[in-house]
Amino acid sequence: MPEIPVDTTAPVLVTGATGYVAGWLVRDLLDAGVTVHAAIRNPDDPAKTAPLQAMADAAPGTIRFFRADLLQDGAYAEAMKGCRIVFHTASPFSTSVKDPQRELVDPAVKGTRNVLEEASRTPSVERVVLTSSCAAIYADATDCARASDGKLSEEDWNTTASLDYQPYSYSKSEAERTAWDIADAQSQWRLVTVNPSLVLGPASHGTPTSESFSIIKRMGDGSFRSGVPRLGVGVVDARDVAQAHIAAGFLPDVQGRYIVSAHDTDLLTVAQALHATYGDRYPIPSTPLPKWLVWLVGPFRGLSRRFVANNVDVPWHIDNSKGKRELGLTYRPLDVTVREMFAQMIEAGTFPET
Repeated sequence: MPEIPVDTTAPVLVTGATGYVAGWLVRDLLDAGVTVHAAIRNPDDPAKTAPLQAMADAAPGTIRFFRADLLQDGAYAEAMKGCRIVFHTASPFSTSVKDPQRELVDPAVKGTRNVLEEASRTPSVERVVLTSSCAAIYADATDCARASDGKLSEEDWNTTASLDYQPYSYSKSEAERTAWDIADAQSQWRLVTVNPSLVLGPASHGTPTSESFSIIKRMGDGSFRSGVPRLGVGVVDARDVAQAHIAAGFLPDVQGRYIVSAHDTDLLTVAQALHATYGDRYPIPSTPLPKWLVWLVGPFRGLSRRFVANNVDVPWHIDNSKGKRELGLTYRPLDVTVREMFAQMIEAGTFPET
């Protein structure tokens, strides 16, 4: 990526600072000499703060911790004070929930409203960078075929997800729509959204409890021993997503939505990239699971037949040219991303070696 002119004269706020992508974002900000206001649920928990403090101790930047609850009005006022840029990364990522409204939609939508309305009450704020998702752009891989030139772009919105179908995707589209409604109703600050596809790659510290790590864990622990479906997805490295946030926050002319996705791929290809290096030691699948079999057993594994029909053996294509052109994004190779992620998980004791 080209050199980004990072302003170090004012602090920046990072919500959900202990998260997967946020960890790399905080590291990059600290390395650039920025004062980071890290908003987390429990700043008194050293297990949460120590890794971030260690990053700050080794970097020219500094970090300050603030207590903040996504659903509590006014919770971000103190943390936001004096900040020019707000990075709102805090949002739940889970595909296995009992109450989608309470566990996904409310935190995503109400949390976004809470942070952005606080930005409007904080005179120093000039830009808000929202971590959205490609899930706000599409629900199923079949949506690609209906998009312009067969590729999804920033012009597309997810219109088919709901509380009953793809509730995580629904929460992301509702949260981003809410953000644009709030942004369009004021003129003090500019909203920029970063829309990553499936984020993989090593964590900045430890092994976070992200759905991304759950997927890779199942590839290495034998859960997919009989094969893995060709489930069409996009993949991007967490470190590249963090750099996209830096560009979205500090480049002067950026505006609107930015798709951040490196590879149009599928879960089988991800597994095969791991198998090439680790297949002799771990039960990583390298063969496809037939769609008819996935369709048959899907409902017993939490996959609806509608989801299987719309995503398995369906190519996934997205246009990432705007991010490359305007943010200067470059991407790591897929095999580097997944190998380095898997190596970190081995070191953390995630898998029993066979």
